[in-house]
Amino acid sequence: MTIPDWLDHATLARYSVEPRQFIDFREATLPDGQRVIDAYNGSGLTYTVLPDRGLDVWAAHYNGRPLTWLSQNSPHLPDFGLPWLAQFNGGLVVTCGLTHAGPPETDPVSGDFRGLHGQYSRLRAAEVRVERDDPYTLALAGTIAETRLFGVQLRLERRYTLRLGDPAIHLADRITNRGDQPAPLMVLYHVNPGYPLVADGARLDTPHVTVYPRDAEARQGYATWADYTAPAPRYAEQVFFHHLKQANGQTCALIGHDDFGLLFEWDPAQMPYLTQWKNTREGIYVCGVEPGNCIPEGQGGARASGRLQTIEPGETRSFDLTLRVLPDADAVTGARERIMALRETGEAVAGVSLADFTL
Repeated sequence: MTIPDWLDHATLARYSVEPRQFIDFREATLPDGQRVIDAYNGSGLTYTVLPDRGLDVWAAHYNGRPLTWLSQNSPHLPDFGLPWLAQFNGGLVVTCGLTHAGPPETDPVSGDFRGLHGQYSRLRAAEVRVERDDPYTLALAGTIAETRLFGVQLRLERRYTLRLGDPAIHLADRITNRGDQPAPLMVLYHVNPGYPLVADGARLDTPHVTVYPRDAEARQGYATWADYTAPAPRYAEQVFFHHLKQANGQTCALIGHDDFGLLFEWDPAQMPYLTQWKNTREGIYVCGVEPGNCIPEGQGGARASGRLQTIEPGETRSFDLTLRVLPDADAVTGARERIMALRETGEAVAGVSLADFTL
């Protein structure tokens, strides 16, 4: 990361006594009562966090260029009376989980209904605060509880780190089981690139061992899974699962064009799976690159397939994800070379089970 000369710390101190001129998490409240927190750091990247929607990232821009798709009239107040799709804000990061990610289902034993992608994105954050490590490094932190009397007792502590001049979103989650029994744990970061980051000519690069189509619809588009085309009316979504390679405890993925992109970086020991959602439908042109400790098959499907992870009483699990803007052709080329090197010399991510999906 190269910081522009004008952001030199000593120079800034000579010109201003207020660091918030250059970097801040700025808190506000919308007329409907929703809390919003805007992040800026002199890098050209700005983004908005929604404390009342799981501390997820809604709008995000780089030098005025949108990185994501937004739904009409979003951000929506959380409403458990509406289905998940009616509450979908779009937005750059929508967290799915924490105990269910995937289609709606009814538990065959308890009879409990689990809606699409779980409860998390409609939960409100508590203890929201901004912490200043030094004048030019900030953290936004808060807690989310997924809880039910006589049921699951999960507590998530989320932290965004903001560094001066760094065009990246650094997200760190720590999930603790505060109950007295094991709980299912399904965490999937539904990252949603939109126009112009994804558009005709964009592509997804991953250091994959194998890419698996989810179903018959995806098999039809398997030969072009990496390529994004012009918007098409009534386009039927296609979903692919990537078994990746890694080196030194890191893996990555890149989506975008030859001169502008978004790089994903994470630890595959925490999140061994990557789901690709292609949705190039006219007007709602939004796609997904989704690292997780699961694929979006639902708790029942994950239990049947042997992919369901659990978290023990008192156990804490960590999930870290960095989204980095690649602002020019040199940055994109460097990232693609890194991905190609991983594909050629990296080791297959351990613990991935996708053989039940046919090519």
